[in-house]
Amino acid sequence: MPAPHALMLFAAGFGTRMGALTATCPKPLVRVAGRPLIDHALDQTAGVNLQRVVANVHYLPDMMRDHLAKRPDIAIADESAEILETGGGLRAALPLLGPEPVFTLNTDAVWTGANALSQLAAVWRPEDMDALLLLLPAAQASGYSGAGDFLLAPDGRIRRAQGAAGWAYLGAQIVKTDRLAEIPERVFSLNRLWDLAIAEGRAFGVVHQGGWCDVGRPEGIAEAEALLAHA
Repeated sequence: MPAPHALMLFAAGFGTRMGALTATCPKPLVRVAGRPLIDHALDQTAGVNLQRVVANVHYLPDMMRDHLAKRPDIAIADESAEILETGGGLRAALPLLGPEPVFTLNTDAVWTGANALSQLAAVWRPEDMDALLLLLPAAQASGYSGAGDFLLAPDGRIRRAQGAAGWAYLGAQIVKTDRLAEIPERVFSLNRLWDLAIAEGRAFGVVHQGGWCDVGRPEGIAEAEALLAHA
């Protein structure tokens, strides 16, 4: 099976940690190095054969729609009535994305170095994998707080770090979506899907060849701009 041809952009969050910056602006439109964060995320689609791109919207959705109107290839998954978190949002967008595995990409970070989606595509093995996450050692992930999300085995499998020094998830992955139907809640995180894959030894990680910065707080803007300046 080839790499996925569909991408889900997570763009519905409130951005409350950004304080006044998101009082009148959705977080994906906060500017870093003169450009909205979501445009930095879309840079990662360069050279990737995508047939369907979907962005979910909830907070200040009209501003998001206006910005994305310049990209008629991007469909909108409307969560205006209720924000569904990452898992619920992905499941709600499946009619637009299709039933096959998809890329997902957060829109509150910047990447440098090798293309995030291309790195995932290069090692995707659907016969072995239900999820493939882009990772960096937590100590190398700018703007990241915590010891790490996952531990990475020599064969590429991941498991929860549970407080041990580990690897940070960089907001980019390939994931199969068929097991979303097993989760009864309407609003839920993709962590639920990852836990199913981890339990069966079908969750993997790949190490990002480059830099990354989370822009979840105002101070992350300067960190991200410094990262981009030295790329």
